[in-house]
Amino acid sequence: MKTLIKLLLVTTLLSLALFGKSIANEKVKIGLIVPLSGEYKEIGISVVQAMRMAINKIGDDKIVIKVKDNFANPRNTLEAAEQLYSEGVKIIVGPVFNKNLALLSEFKDVTFVSFTNKINGNPNNVISAGVNAVSQINTIKKFQKRENLERSVFLIPKTEFQSEIDYAIKKTKINLKDKFIYDTDPTKLTAQIEKITRYPQRKQNLIDEINRVENSEDVNKEKKIEALKKKDTLGGINFDSVIIADFEENLKSVATSLLYTDVSSKRVKYITLNQWFDPSLVKEKNLQPIYFPSVNEKNFQKFNNEYLSKFDKNSNQIAFLSYDIVGLIYYLLYKNDFIIDKNLFYKENIFKGKIGVFEINKNIITHKLNFYVVEDEKIKKIF
Repeated sequence: MKTLIKLLLVTTLLSLALFGKSIANEKVKIGLIVPLSGEYKEIGISVVQAMRMAINKIGDDKIVIKVKDNFANPRNTLEAAEQLYSEGVKIIVGPVFNKNLALLSEFKDVTFVSFTNKINGNPNNVISAGVNAVSQINTIKKFQKRENLERSVFLIPKTEFQSEIDYAIKKTKINLKDKFIYDTDPTKLTAQIEKITRYPQRKQNLIDEINRVENSEDVNKEKKIEALKKKDTLGGINFDSVIIADFEENLKSVATSLLYTDVSSKRVKYITLNQWFDPSLVKEKNLQPIYFPSVNEKNFQKFNNEYLSKFDKNSNQIAFLSYDIVGLIYYLLYKNDFIIDKNLFYKENIFKGKIGVFEINKNIITHKLNFYVVEDEKIKKIF
């Protein structure tokens, strides 16, 4: 009897040891859904390459990336997710575009870590890893406090991104004097900016003052009239900063309209959202200084240089983000004993990546960003 008990004990311990070894050697499968065909295939290829860079950097062959092509299409995204799910994959990176998230809510026990920067209205099983508006506006709030800005006006384009900005404004409780929605049509934009800045009234103030001085008996009226005629408008501006939620040429159009209405970046602070260090802004001397939140510039440039060296091609923002996503997932898995479950992104965690600091809590990712100014034809870090 004692011999039998000893034999059972040895067998049990041996089984546990073998089980532990099999767990330790078991591969962790992470799915990746990106476009590898069609119009956006270069984005998909860059993501795959950046993720391989990250895996090599981690140096743990426990992680296996299983890639599927979704042709940047919602239906193909669903099919790719079904294939990965049938292979036992429970965490999937992607898709790239927000429109491809629509059909993914049926995979209740699968977590999708998407590249989208939209967090409002996504399926419950989708984690947005992009640099969202909440993260950006929280960083702008820090700048407001630093500069004692108390009368900021927020200009929001009438686009599909409007609801995301509105959500972020409410979530962050940023201090605003006012908020305006503008039309991106250039033929309507200038008139809207004129109204926002009270340009007609300030223009009329100047005309009235010139007339008043001309009809006065002031001995210095000629000099005063000469000085007045050098002005475009007369009267104060009822805000100290303007936050423009736009990008590229649309951003420049809004800023140019502000200049036209005699509201220059020397009179009020021009603030915008993450511009990813757009080099064309450096050339726009008339619009400077212009401020924006963004990722860590040095790390971004270092990644771009390393990517170019390895693949003889330029990288992009999504590839940069994908590099960090791999590190983030590995970090969370490591802390969770490489068990993939629904709580992976639910617990409060902090991860320092190339982009900056990721803050994870209740299936929401926010970023602690840096703040920059384009001034004197250079990009400078403020904090």
